[in-house]
Amino acid sequence: LAQHKPDVMCLQETKVQDSDFPVDALREAGYHARYRGEKSYNGVATLTVREPEAVGYGFCEGPDSEDVRVLEVVVGGVPVVNTYVPQGYKINSDKYAFKLEWFRRVRRYFEERFDAGKPLIWTGDMNVAPEPIDVYHPDRRVNDGDFHIDARNAYAAAAAWGFVDVFRKLHPERVEYTYWDYFRNAFENNWGWRIDHILATASLADVCTAADVDREPRRAAGASDHTIAWAEFDWP
Repeated sequence: LAQHKPDVMCLQETKVQDSDFPVDALREAGYHARYRGEKSYNGVATLTVREPEAVGYGFCEGPDSEDVRVLEVVVGGVPVVNTYVPQGYKINSDKYAFKLEWFRRVRRYFEERFDAGKPLIWTGDMNVAPEPIDVYHPDRRVNDGDFHIDARNAYAAAAAWGFVDVFRKLHPERVEYTYWDYFRNAFENNWGWRIDHILATASLADVCTAADVDREPRRAAGASDHTIAWAEFDWP
């Protein structure tokens, strides 16, 4: 935050209950924080320089609303939907079926709450590498829950509501990853996955001036196994 000063920063898998979230430290750093989490699992948080105009938690469809996985913050008139998609683990498992259904739910959420003709960002840890270019050795990953064709199709169906992958729009043939396993020197060997994405509706995607991945945080001792995907928009 101090180095790059983003206007909006979205975090996933925070693994911290709300009572322990570092609100005061973030306020001192110049950020408003909206968050929802639980101890040891899941969790989403969105940090903004400007005070959010509106905030929504979960799918807004009752007690099973996935409020520790979905967070909507409106900044400058633009809704930013921050999601931590279920990992799914092994295909043919109940958790994998839940992941596929989750993508159907998020598609309905966009259909019911938003207009694809207006500015909107959907971002987060999607736990899906959309195309073979997005994973190292794709031929070995076809039965992995983050690259299996069913997960890829479910993600694509949700994104087809009206979103553009801004990184892939600007870099159609570039190999880049956002996640590397802790084991087998995956980061050093660049055995990675691009599973963290920034999607935008057309009106915003058209004014996206840059989108990339910052690998430097992944190099730090004790770093997350994910690193930062970022984008810039020429927007008021």
